[in-house]
Amino acid sequence: MEYAYPISPDWSTEEIIAVVKFFEGIEQAYEKGIKREEMLEKYRRFKQIVPSKAEEKTLFREFEVVSGYASYPVVKQARELKDGDWIHMN
Repeated sequence: MEYAYPISPDWSTEEIIAVVKFFEGIEQAYEKGIKREEMLEKYRRFKQIVPSKAEEKTLFREFEVVSGYASYPVVKQARELKDGDWIHMN
């Protein structure tokens, strides 16, 4: 992709990698699909780094502005589906 992921200068290298992998999972949900379990795993790690709901919303909004991909609907669908299901966003 030709855009920058929203990251914080306060995060460690490992945390930055985990957040980027989460947003790559969001991209994957829109582009080709991603397994529910994989997306939830990426989201759980993201929440360890970004526990604040307000900061999460800010990062989701920043990502949507640069990428066009909305994160919340992907996370919502991941929570609602069953194990083994795939997330495919339109």
